Amino acid sequence: MTEYQDMFQKRRQRVLLAGGDIKERMDLQASLEDMGFEITMAPDIEIALGLVEKNDFLFCVVFHNQEAFDAVEFLKMLHDQGVRPKVIVLAREATVEDAELVMELGAMDFRLPPWSGDILGFVIKRALATHASKTKRSGKAEPPEQDKKEGAKKRRDFDKYKILTKSPAMEKVLAQTRSVAKSKATVLIQGESGTGKELLARFIHAESDRAGGPFVALNCAALPETLLESELFGHEKGAFSGAVMKKLGKFELADTGTILLDEVTEMAMPLQAKLLRVLQEGEVDRLGGYKPVPVDVRVVATTNRDVLAAVRAGKFREDLYFRLNVIPLKVPSLRQRREDIAFLAEHFREQFSREYQKNGLKFAKGVLDALEQRKWNGNVRELKNIVERGVLLAQSGEITLQDLLGEELIEGEISASASGQKSLGEDTFNLGEIEKEMIKRALSKTKGNRTHAAKLLGISVRTLRNKLSEYRNIGLVL
Repeated sequence: MTEYQDMFQKRRQRVLLAGGDIKERMDLQASLEDMGFEITMAPDIEIALGLVEKNDFLFCVVFHNQEAFDAVEFLKMLHDQGVRPKVIVLAREATVEDAELVMELGAMDFRLPPWSGDILGFVIKRALATHASKTKRSGKAEPPEQDKKEGAKKRRDFDKYKILTKSPAMEKVLAQTRSVAKSKATVLIQGESGTGKELLARFIHAESDRAGGPFVALNCAALPETLLESELFGHEKGAFSGAVMKKLGKFELADTGTILLDEVTEMAMPLQAKLLRVLQEGEVDRLGGYKPVPVDVRVVATTNRDVLAAVRAGKFREDLYFRLNVIPLKVPSLRQRREDIAFLAEHFREQFSREYQKNGLKFAKGVLDALEQRKWNGNVRELKNIVERGVLLAQSGEITLQDLLGEELIEGEISASASGQKSLGEDTFNLGEIEKEMIKRALSKTKGNRTHAAKLLGISVRTLRNKLSEYRNIGLVL
C-alpha cells in the first residue's frame, strides 16, 4: 500500500467516475477504491450532470472522447449550471485545442496514459494539493510563510524566463503555451537552433503547477548512447565497470517537476524504445536495477530537425513521435519575426550595458536598420551574442557595426569593394588597422585570454593565433 493510499483512505470520500467504456471504468474503479475512495459511476454526460447536481463529490474523473463523452462539453455544461466541481480529465488521445479548452474551463489536470494506480495517485495528490492551495490563497487570510516563498520563487522564475516579443507569430505561440502549461501532456517544441526552444520549455515549467518542483534539462546530442542511458534512467552500484555507487537518473531527479529532453531526435533507437516505455508506464528502470521506480514527470522535448522526415528515414520511432507530439509547438525563426530584431537588440544592449557597467551606450545611427536586414541564421542566440560583443568592444559611447559584426563586416567590406558597391559601415576603412584595433580591444577586455577574445571577435582561436603570429613576424606585439 502506497503513501497515497494511506492518505486517501483516511478521507473516505466520494468520487465520480464518468465516461469511457465499462472495462475502463471498472479498471479505474478498482484503483480508486484501493486508495480509499467511494466510487459512483456514470456512463454518459446526462447521468454525470445529474449526479454532480445532487451530490458533493470530492472530485470527478472523466474519460474524454469527442464522440462518446466530450469533456469540453461536460465542463461547459457544468459552468452553465453554475457548478464548479473539481475535474481530472483522462484522454487516450487529444488535439491541442482539446487540451487548451479543458484547462481554460478549469479542469484540475489533463492526463494521457498511463493511468496505473501509483501514477493516478500522483495525479490526484497534486491536483487536490493545488486546488487547496488556490482556495486558501483566494480567502482573506494571510497565506503561510511557505506559500509566500513559493509564490515569490514562481514570480522570479516567470520574470527570468519571460519571453520578450512584439511579433504576432510569437505571441500566438505564447498564447498556446499558456493554455496548455498547467496540463501534464507532453510537449514537442520544434524550431531552428537559437530560436529559444529551451527558454520556451522553462516558460512552460514556470507557468505550470509544477513551478515549485525541479526543472531538469538534458542535451541528448551531447552524450554517447551508453552514458545517456545512465544519465536518463540512473544506475545501481555495480551495474557496470566504474559504477561505484548508486546514481539517480534525470527522470528521478525531475520527479514532481519537468524534464527537458533537448535535441531528442539525436537519441539512439534503442534508447528511444526505453523512453517510450517511461512515457507509457510512468516508471523508469535503473541500469542494474531489480524493480521499476515510479516517476511523476512532465516531459518537454525539443528538436531542430524535421521529425517526420526522421521518422520516414527510419531514424526516429513513429510511436515515440506521436507520444511526444501531444502538444506540438513551433518556434518561428528570427527571420519570421523581424518585428523583434530591433526590440530584442535594444533589450540586450540594456542588459549587457548594466552587466559590464557601461551605462549610457547607444547604437550608432543606422545600426538597427542594418541589423534588421541580416539573415540571422543563428536566430536570437546569434543576436544576443553579437550585441554582447558590441557592448564589450564599444569605446565612444556608441555601438557601431564594426563593434557588432567584426570580421564579418570586414569580409563584407572586401566583397563590396571588389564589386564596386557601397560599404555597410562608415565611408572609408583602413581594414588592416581596424582588424588590429579590434583584436587589441578584445584581448584587453579578456585580459589576454585568447579563447574568450576569439569568441568576442566571432573567429576561431586558430584564426586569432595566426593573426597574432603575423603581427609578431612584422615586429608588432598587441
